[in-house]
Amino acid sequence: MTINQLQDDIIAEFSDFDDWMDRYQLLIDLGNEQAPLDEKYKIEQNLIEGCQSRVWLHAEERDGVLVFEADSDALIVKGIIALLIRVLSGHTAEDILDSDLYFIDQIGLKDHLSPTRSNGLLSMVKQMRMYALAFKAKHQA
Repeated sequence: MTINQLQDDIIAEFSDFDDWMDRYQLLIDLGNEQAPLDEKYKIEQNLIEGCQSRVWLHAEERDGVLVFEADSDALIVKGIIALLIRVLSGHTAEDILDSDLYFIDQIGLKDHLSPTRSNGLLSMVKQMRMYALAFKAKHQA
């Protein structure tokens, strides 16, 4: 599936709920469903700067695509990073860098997060794009 198809699936999933309490619950459920990050990746260099909660993000390249794994000590944040992984993991660095993550606005996520969580969300997206940029640069070297 393309990044946009995955985003459209998420938009459809969230549109089933009108109430933001239900959407928060969906985020929590998504976070709970995410496989825990291996302890060996819960290191200082994998912590995302700018997040109020602790968020670890690990990326590696497998068969030409980036694979992201992450964890957080906050349930809603873990759900947010789970959404980002669902959309971006398994795609090429080029596709990630070219993507427009419109689902964030479409599901109203930024509007319903506290300013610190919103900043954290932007930091997560930025870090994932930085990994993509690094992997792309490595191939061009």
